[in-house]
Amino acid sequence: MAFLDSHSICRSRSEFSIRLKEFLESPIKPGGRLAPWLQPYWVTLAEKGGRGVLSLLKQVFILRFPKIWLVVSIVLPMIVFGGAVWLSILVGPRSPDLSVLSNPPFALIGFLVILLTSGPLQEEFGWRGYALPRLQTRFNPLVSSVILGICWWIWRLPAVFIPGRFMASDPIVFMFLGIVIVLTSVLMTWIFNQTNGSLLSVLLFHTAMNWSIWMAMPDMRLDLITCLLMAVLGGIAVYFVWRNNGLRPIDLRTE
Repeated sequence: MAFLDSHSICRSRSEFSIRLKEFLESPIKPGGRLAPWLQPYWVTLAEKGGRGVLSLLKQVFILRFPKIWLVVSIVLPMIVFGGAVWLSILVGPRSPDLSVLSNPPFALIGFLVILLTSGPLQEEFGWRGYALPRLQTRFNPLVSSVILGICWWIWRLPAVFIPGRFMASDPIVFMFLGIVIVLTSVLMTWIFNQTNGSLLSVLLFHTAMNWSIWMAMPDMRLDLITCLLMAVLGGIAVYFVWRNNGLRPIDLRTE
């Protein structure tokens, strides 16, 4: 029995290692987003020195807001993005893939891996930590979100032409993905502003977005129907944010 138990453990560890390797080699491409992570530090260092860099890092630890917003930061993207994938399985040709959901430990560890290596940590110090507060000193939150969303979308353009490098390899899908990214930018600005500029909230949002897509769609290959459904659900969420005056201008210091 001991031999069988140890053999079972080794087999499960081996299976986990294989799945983790497949995830790390998926179109999420962990570790490939260093530019938005490094650039804000260099620019902030040049502008304001070491104290400015320290201030940028401290944005992760801003917690002066109702903690329910941390729940919103996780649940909302799961509804919009994970929900869109599951709807596309119900109404479209996509077949369900339960390979991630059938292994809960793997799925939970995947959340941490995505946070640390697959975009959120590498991107958010640049997009929301550095750029968004500065945009909001010149424009209202909606305009700032649209500008940032377009930049976020264009930044991903080269990956479309590299096979297997990005989740949207079809130019038409990528065009519609631009709408999704802009809507996502609006939602993330709303979360960011409601949490007084906390990077923790948008890190959780970005992670939950990627994680919910990956759990429902492990191959991370986006099709047109799924993209359209993301745009519809994202648009509904943005509409309710706007109706509740969630995009009003606020004062965020960038020092």
